[in-house]
Amino acid sequence: MREMPAARAIVPRASTVRAVAAAAALVTVAAGLGIRATADGDLAKYAGDALYTVLIHILVVLLVPRVRPMTAAGVALAFSWAVELAQLTGVPAELARRSAVARLVLGSTFNAPELLWYAVGAALAWAVQSGLAAGRSLGRP
Repeated sequence: MREMPAARAIVPRASTVRAVAAAAALVTVAAGLGIRATADGDLAKYAGDALYTVLIHILVVLLVPRVRPMTAAGVALAFSWAVELAQLTGVPAELARRSAVARLVLGSTFNAPELLWYAVGAALAWAVQSGLAAGRSLGRP
């Protein structure tokens, strides 16, 4: 009886990974803007927090296409938490007063529940990237 050959991981080219990551970044930004345009209150705020971390995860993949999902999620979560904790110093608030970009990237006011929602975003991004990697290892396109 012949044995089936072991499934080989299909490793996409860095340019392909970057193209998919760039498209995912655009979709993530559009989702964030869409939520802000159609929802308000806690739903919009915390969905935005989760998507912020998803976007950071995607940017890590864009910069380092071969990064493992757990590493990218860890970097995204650490960055998001660092930005949130930096808000305790008042520096982001001062920068936000001077720049709309700084306000979008750094925020201005510490809010402890956001730490949880950043973790939700990191877990979601990890799950999606892991799922894509699993699909490739099974030989699916």
